Amino acid sequence: MIIRDCMKRDVISIPPTITIRDAARVVVERHIGLLPIVDDQGRLIGVVRLNDLLTLELPDFVNFITDVDFVHDFGAVETTRPEPYLLEQQVSTLMQPAIEVEEDCGVVRAYALMLQHKLPDLPVVAKDGRLVGLASHVDIGAAILSNWQYPNSGQP
Repeated sequence: MIIRDCMKRDVISIPPTITIRDAARVVVERHIGLLPIVDDQGRLIGVVRLNDLLTLELPDFVNFITDVDFVHDFGAVETTRPEPYLLEQQVSTLMQPAIEVEEDCGVVRAYALMLQHKLPDLPVVAKDGRLVGLASHVDIGAAILSNWQYPNSGQP
């Protein structure tokens, strides 16, 4: 089975020139965790993950402590927001390199990449680099499990 057989084809993507605020709006409105960034030809050039956006909200000290269990209340930090000038920057300033697969990639290889890189979603591209789909770990896992044989007991 290949990734093309289980990917979502209706993928929301954004250009690198929109603002971080507008990218966040897309995440909120579409309830998605990964925004592929494409050029004018629809080629994948990077991604912005929900975590990349949320990092703008977290205080710097969170990156330096190994265990936040002892912090039971973040107090005033809970109500702070990123500075407006940060949100008006182009999303390309927050963009990360994309880890993607071509549409003829096997689902087990795709799942292995997702596990290795701790990705919940994986962009799928055509041979020319155009974004053609997106597969979640659930999409891929369900595709793999669908090949298992189930007894005729009336239950999956």
